[in-house]
Amino acid sequence: MTTTTIEQQVSTPVVVAGVDTHQRTHHAVVLTQTGARLADKEFEVSRTGYAALLDWVASHGLIAKIGVESTGSYGAGLTIHLLAAGIEVIEVNRPDKTLRARHGKSDVIDAESAARSVLNGTATARPKARTGVVEAIRVIKVPRDRAVKDRSAAMEQLRDLITTAPTTIHDDLIGLTTRQRIARVAGYRPDQARLDDPTQATKQALRMLAHRITALDTEIMAADKTLRALTRQTVPTLLEMRQVGVQTAAQFVITAGQNIDRMHSEAAFARLCGVSPIPASSGHTSAGRVRLNRGGDRQANSALHLIIIGRLRSDPATREYFQRRKAEHKTTAETIRCLKRHLARKIYRGLKTDLLTT
Repeated sequence: MTTTTIEQQVSTPVVVAGVDTHQRTHHAVVLTQTGARLADKEFEVSRTGYAALLDWVASHGLIAKIGVESTGSYGAGLTIHLLAAGIEVIEVNRPDKTLRARHGKSDVIDAESAARSVLNGTATARPKARTGVVEAIRVIKVPRDRAVKDRSAAMEQLRDLITTAPTTIHDDLIGLTTRQRIARVAGYRPDQARLDDPTQATKQALRMLAHRITALDTEIMAADKTLRALTRQTVPTLLEMRQVGVQTAAQFVITAGQNIDRMHSEAAFARLCGVSPIPASSGHTSAGRVRLNRGGDRQANSALHLIIIGRLRSDPATREYFQRRKAEHKTTAETIRCLKRHLARKIYRGLKTDLLTT
């Protein structure tokens, strides 16, 4: 290496950038390692815009890290582009209300806050990788879960309409099961010329709801079939665990992400799932007391809860542990939290076994 090349490398400044992300534009700020702001600029949200943003940051020096807000939503595309270019990306939370109250709110301020969070070490989380099978599972599960909610809402509407329906319709349907009701009203043929009559209008509404429920059933079954194949391929170890099904396994995979190695321990995964104990001792409160963690990924927390409830019904070892902790004057909520924490440890190990080999 020549003396000139060495001098150039030594003289090239190292910079850190922060990006405030939006749906149509991203705003970036570049800082030196000493915290001095060099420049800021806005870029469009597109492949061309991502390339221009990276080139612009690189024009100010060697890039150490780039902090990006909302890496799972508005910043997802930019994050994928930066990671593919070999840039270390740090996930940054949006500034809290107290910070905004002191400094105000603008794209420049938010981008600079993201950069400073990376520079001072308050932001250290690596974003989830979105280029593998885990992302495929996520994009299938999102509309599937929405369809389940929509189907439940449609069934409730069907029930309520039958409750208040004209007597002839009410008496015909009230004694049937939900599935029998759907099959019956799907065959209704209301008189289209008499929809000003409540009886005909009710038949029309019930028929529409039945067709909606049937369509949603088809959509859910198709998604479940895909998820079953993807989870069996991705996390076979997880699916062998007691009470862990396709939907709960898919949720744990989504929560962990493809690059599960970004979490340094099973304690970090437990915290992510909202089952790590939170210290709650102060003043006259007994030392060592902890409370439930209300943070974390609530979908993952719900999946852990469903598994524990299932095990309490079918697993003697889980029931024995529950009774023993209750005898030690633990509340039901505290005991279930302990069970969920123990389960999170096993889930993490199963995920590492599967995801680090895919």
